[in-house]
Amino acid sequence: MKNTLGKILLILCTLLFVVITFPYKKSNSDELVFWTLQMNDFAPYMNKVIEEFEAKNRNIKIKWVDVPFSEGEKRTLASVLSDNPPDLINLNPDFSALLAQRGALYEIDEKYCEQYNKSVINSLKYNGKLYSLPWYATSAITIYNKKLSANIKQPLTYNEIFEIAPQLGTYVMLPNITENDTMLRILNKYGVTPENINSEKSVQIFEMFKNAYLKGYIPKETITQTHREALEKYMAEKIVFFQAGANFLNMIKENAPSTYQNTDVTYQLTGDLGQYDFSLMNFVIPLKAKHKEDAIKFALFLTNYENQLELGKLTNVLAVNNLALKDDFYNKHNDLLSKARVISAKQLDKIEPSLKTSRNQKEINIIINTAVQQILLNKNSTQKILDEASEKLNQL
Repeated sequence: MKNTLGKILLILCTLLFVVITFPYKKSNSDELVFWTLQMNDFAPYMNKVIEEFEAKNRNIKIKWVDVPFSEGEKRTLASVLSDNPPDLINLNPDFSALLAQRGALYEIDEKYCEQYNKSVINSLKYNGKLYSLPWYATSAITIYNKKLSANIKQPLTYNEIFEIAPQLGTYVMLPNITENDTMLRILNKYGVTPENINSEKSVQIFEMFKNAYLKGYIPKETITQTHREALEKYMAEKIVFFQAGANFLNMIKENAPSTYQNTDVTYQLTGDLGQYDFSLMNFVIPLKAKHKEDAIKFALFLTNYENQLELGKLTNVLAVNNLALKDDFYNKHNDLLSKARVISAKQLDKIEPSLKTSRNQKEINIIINTAVQQILLNKNSTQKILDEASEKLNQL
């Protein structure tokens, strides 16, 4: 009996020694769960950042889960409705706004936002409150054929590009105005929103595109085709100007080297307000997340100067960290690709007012895009079609 008691005491002392000697480490149930969208191609970068964060924060363990882009919204919605959602999720601002509307996200204090581009932060606000932090941005540029536009003044606005169209020997561009929210983004550059879609200014913009369509300045396929078809037409030198992200230059270089030799880049086309359009990927924290403060800490680490700059160099996306944006990587260029990156980065300084996501955004896009098709096909007067669109939007 004494031997048994002695063994028990020895085991208890050993366990106590282990608990005291070794630092506390969170169990699996206490891991900070982090979801990204289609980032597995950059696993070495992601794993390195996670390892560095864990080394600096010994009491925080990250569990990284990469979700296919096509499943992101469905899986996120299911998770935030459960009692055990991820702690930090990579989403796009549109879906983030939808979750904020439903009261599913944790409100983030703006005191955490000093390291970010202020205009980017303003674009993420919903009803004046912040429910997400930015990760990285993109901003389309204008890619153009120098040979086909020789001796022609470079256009800065949509109005100017259609003014020079008659001087060109081919289509000026293929503006994919019925793809997703493209037309809404163009309208936003003129101060037109779904709320004033049938205003005088709106009628003028739609008439401008209708005139270009009927006069053959833009292809007939404009009413149905996307940026992918626009890229193909640019590479075949059937259009002169092409608005897209800087990453498309690599596709042109690989698939149409002769066109690439004649290619240059300039700033994105603007409207009356002179601001540029952009896209973001951001982080959100579900309201039911168990490690909210740790999630904010990790998001800030992911978007510090060093990690932003490294991600930019790996992927050619734009940093949202102010210090990273001041780096030579975003300010000096020695070839076409770096020139495009510098232009894109500078455009982030002038992105307000940005397009705000609304409730029923998909339905809004459908109504606007249907109106575009009817106007370009001259189905009725522009004002009549926009009045009908306005009525449908009000019903939403």
